[in-house]
Amino acid sequence: MIANLRQPFFLAALALLALVVLIGLGGSAIIAGATTQVTSLQQLIPSAADLEPVFEPLGLDAGGAVDEIGEAIDDMSAEEVNDLLAQDNPPGMGIPYLMLVDGVLLFTVGLIGVSLFVGQQVHGRIQGGATLIFSLILLLLTIGLIIRAVIELMLMISLFLAVPFGTLAYMARYAFFPRGAAIAVLSLLMTLKIAFVVCLFLAHQRFIQNKGLVLLIATSLLGNIIVLFLLSLVPSFLVSITDAIAAIIVAILAAIWLIIMLIGSIPAVAKALRR
Repeated sequence: MIANLRQPFFLAALALLALVVLIGLGGSAIIAGATTQVTSLQQLIPSAADLEPVFEPLGLDAGGAVDEIGEAIDDMSAEEVNDLLAQDNPPGMGIPYLMLVDGVLLFTVGLIGVSLFVGQQVHGRIQGGATLIFSLILLLLTIGLIIRAVIELMLMISLFLAVPFGTLAYMARYAFFPRGAAIAVLSLLMTLKIAFVVCLFLAHQRFIQNKGLVLLIATSLLGNIIVLFLLSLVPSFLVSITDAIAAIIVAILAAIWLIIMLIGSIPAVAKALRR
């Protein structure tokens, strides 16, 4: 395949994928810059209609919760008000975690690109070792990020349901997620990924016969759709929660691929060591 590879299209595909990863990693800064700052405690009081879809299935009184939150605000001191309003809004986890899957894809395509510049024998020797080291390090990082996202998700849910002060703390810190900016970044990433797929196909049509690569590309596109769907699913003040759920899902997808790569690299490393 490499002999018949149309290198300009392949290099364009590789550049587009690298751009996806760079934008995804920098997406947190873009989203953080679009975060709405809370200037009034009245912004922190959700309506009973907003709370009902969440509270009613749990047997909680949405109207009573709103009243309790209002009373809690009335009882707060000026210092407590300032502390509440001064909280920073986290930029979210869904898009950065999506880069775990895209990073695996970039590494896989990058290995193919390496074969353009080194001999097949050298490429065969370094591929197994590079894959083993990369998959092991990124798998450990992914596991740590999954644990972090689960802890953050549990914290958000616990705060949101802890009426009134926990709900106030949740609303001040998490309720103003910049969904519009996040969706814009996700749309840009999806456009670049589609362009990458087109360039990869133009580089060589036989890439579609590589089932592993096709499934990995499909996972990357699916992850994008999952994050976008979960960000659009709920009222704006709950987006931080679904964003964390999306982050956990895409990180698990990345972990599955990394485990597959790790296991698959062991025979290649063993073979290289026997030489």
